[in-house]
Amino acid sequence: MAVVGAGAAGLFCALAAARDGARVTLISRSPLDGSASYWAQGGIAAALATEDSPERHVQDTLAAGRGAARESAVRVLCEESPDRVRELQQLGVRFDADRHGALALGLEGGHSARRIVHAGGSATGRRITRQLAALAATHERIEVLEDTTADALLVTDGRSVGARLRHAGETGTITARATVLATGGAAALWERSTNPPGSVGVGLALANSAGADLADLELTQFHPTALVSDGPDDGFLVTEAVRGEGAKLLDAAGQRFVDELAPRDEVALAIEAELRRSGQRAVRLDLRPVDMARFPNIAEMLARNGIDPTRDNVPVAPAAHYTMGGIATDLDGRASLAGLYAVGECACTGLHGANRLASNSLAECVVLGRRAAVAAPDEPPPATTADVDAAALPTRPSAETRAALWRQAGLRRDETGLRALLDDPYPIARLIAASCLKREESRGAHQRLDRPDVDPRLDRTHTVVGADGVARLERWE
Repeated sequence: MAVVGAGAAGLFCALAAARDGARVTLISRSPLDGSASYWAQGGIAAALATEDSPERHVQDTLAAGRGAARESAVRVLCEESPDRVRELQQLGVRFDADRHGALALGLEGGHSARRIVHAGGSATGRRITRQLAALAATHERIEVLEDTTADALLVTDGRSVGARLRHAGETGTITARATVLATGGAAALWERSTNPPGSVGVGLALANSAGADLADLELTQFHPTALVSDGPDDGFLVTEAVRGEGAKLLDAAGQRFVDELAPRDEVALAIEAELRRSGQRAVRLDLRPVDMARFPNIAEMLARNGIDPTRDNVPVAPAAHYTMGGIATDLDGRASLAGLYAVGECACTGLHGANRLASNSLAECVVLGRRAAVAAPDEPPPATTADVDAAALPTRPSAETRAALWRQAGLRRDETGLRALLDDPYPIARLIAASCLKREESRGAHQRLDRPDVDPRLDRTHTVVGADGVARLERWE
């Protein structure tokens, strides 16, 4: 099997499949420590405490999803996440522990119990991907192709049979019984983003141009607390975990104006409303109650920007952070195109609904990565044929596209702006606009100024777009 993408989902999927006996080619366009997962500050949500339970985690996730989460996907995540954390420990990932040696479980917005497992405080993504990358690089059944780009999927007889690759100016192909896309999300399509520049929906474009369905593209989560700066650290994510440890959000008058541990959509919208009211660029995050030794990468960033968290408040505002939509898949990662799988942020099982619960994303990477690793090797071997259709990957988005998405499909949207976005030259931007227009309501991360109310008829309903670019509504049970 071939795995495209070497973030947490791709690495874990490749390792799980190889440990079960499959031969895997792992394709990474950057060095193995260059993925969005590497920069992830959040932890892994898992019901590991004695007073917690998977059912309680289920209810928190469904509540955060605003009536749009797919319950079967939620149950898979919450029931299997504890075992995946234990599997990561067996693979050598060292999670933070208390003085008694038990896992130190954190609290984040929307969770009713302490269930967030961290590694190195806010360096969780870095610790996990480093360990998994080291194991993948030395595994006898994994071939790693770094600095290699998949620029098209190979499709024959309505089935994905591999990918076209580019490396050092040369072009080649790889065939595989299953191709697993683990290419990350698309939040860097927005002008203000917490994501690395490459998170522009490459996997979504690959899948859609090959004929696979995408889903829920209107549902992008805006993280409430990204640094506001005129320098290169603008958009740097200040993890929600600091609010779980007592950090407060303050308005221009120095007063609290929101419950800091409410779900992310509520906090982001409250900040956006305060910024509109005050005319300021940022609200202030008071980190004085927090032991910053637990968050060394944030402390380093603040020092680099001349901010002393014991004395200074940190200017923050929302930024595009996580795309809850992606390649439509079942609960084993299967896409609508036979032979194609997707895991991690580029996939959409319906798990997150209209608002992702904090730290469910890394949990999803390992839970769905494991499930795809079990299912994908059972696909039939690719047929030998010279008649292979490789649709070209579209060009990268321009600065104008990113500005248009921030302006017309940001925290609040309306029909006029979205219709203008339908003419954008970047295909994923057009599909996002079509999906936003199809969901004629406001729900969670999708807020329509011209459709301000929740439409109960759209509960558990998902937008789906195929290769024709036309959005439709489907109910997933």
